[in-house]
Amino acid sequence: MSNVVYIGVDDRDIDLFESQYYVPQGMCYNSYLVKGEKLAVMDTVDKRKCSEWLSKLEAALQGKTPDYLVVQHMEPDHSGSISAFMDKYPDAAIVCSLQASKFILNFNENLKAEIKVVKEGDTLDLGNGMALSFVAAPMVHWPEVIMTYLAAEKTLFSADGFGKFGVYDADADNWTPEARRYYFNICGKYGDNVAAVLKKAAGLEIAKIAPLHGPVLEGEKMAEALRLYTLWSAYVPEEPDTVLVAHASIHGHTKAAALQFAQMLRDKGAKVIVKDLTRDDMAGVVEDAFKVGKIVLASSTYDASLFPPMHYFLYKLSIKGFKRRRFGIIENGTWAPMAAKHIKAMLEPMKEIEIAEPVVSLKSALKSTDAPQMQALAEAMLA
Repeated sequence: MSNVVYIGVDDRDIDLFESQYYVPQGMCYNSYLVKGEKLAVMDTVDKRKCSEWLSKLEAALQGKTPDYLVVQHMEPDHSGSISAFMDKYPDAAIVCSLQASKFILNFNENLKAEIKVVKEGDTLDLGNGMALSFVAAPMVHWPEVIMTYLAAEKTLFSADGFGKFGVYDADADNWTPEARRYYFNICGKYGDNVAAVLKKAAGLEIAKIAPLHGPVLEGEKMAEALRLYTLWSAYVPEEPDTVLVAHASIHGHTKAAALQFAQMLRDKGAKVIVKDLTRDDMAGVVEDAFKVGKIVLASSTYDASLFPPMHYFLYKLSIKGFKRRRFGIIENGTWAPMAAKHIKAMLEPMKEIEIAEPVVSLKSALKSTDAPQMQALAEAMLA
């Protein structure tokens, strides 16, 4: 991108992104300087890295001053340095959607700046053949989002779309896992909105995608990202025949049953992923759930309801719009197994969910007499 300079920053010290997502490889906040006769900065960064970002911007400007700050997304990890930017460059105009113009003042009550509102199809001419055109992307994943297309560079600035967890060059040769975990936990609820933007993007000549998190995508990596986003936005599993066995066990007996059930599936030739909801990264298990086509839930009963880690997992799926999957259920309880009842109640509002029979109900621990039901459920999950 000869007329686009990357001025993003890495945050290697952050442990939880959005105070909930474990990011062992840190996080990057991307920003870009677009150079025509006039200069446009594409988004700011989290205030945690404001000083470093302003230094990079100053170096990229080479003694000039920016004319515009384009705000594509108002989440604080991208808008957290707007006030600092305006303090340093008070003559720059902010370019954003109408909704973003309201959010800016929510976050920056005393901001003094010229705000230029743009909408779908509007163009900002920077001169020298450099013009930015705007693509509305509401609810990907906030309502104010716009994406920006630079025809001269065949580049789509995609806001949070096509982002990933990790610093800029983390897992440079393996974009997909942390991009998948990011997508389903950040944007997963809004598949229809993502699909709508993908349809718009199909009408543009795109050689590069420049997101607000993660690397610039081009060539085969961009093609693969577009293929996956098409699947993800349609809630289509990447691995329809793989089974996720997710267990939540208090004293270990439910876990033992889940592990034995997983082995039954493997013995029948199935690919199986096993996750412990009491210990494994919940965002990673959500990612797995969206990746596969079949899920078995094994839960202890707790206070006549669900053991909380299982409840939380199903709650996370529900708020992310989870749908179009087959579930199996294994419950456990010593005097009154109730987990299956509550699992079904939490699955019922989800769309296009199938619950395989039989539901396996254990009393305290797996016994030899439970084998026929376990085998029957394994066969039903693989049918």
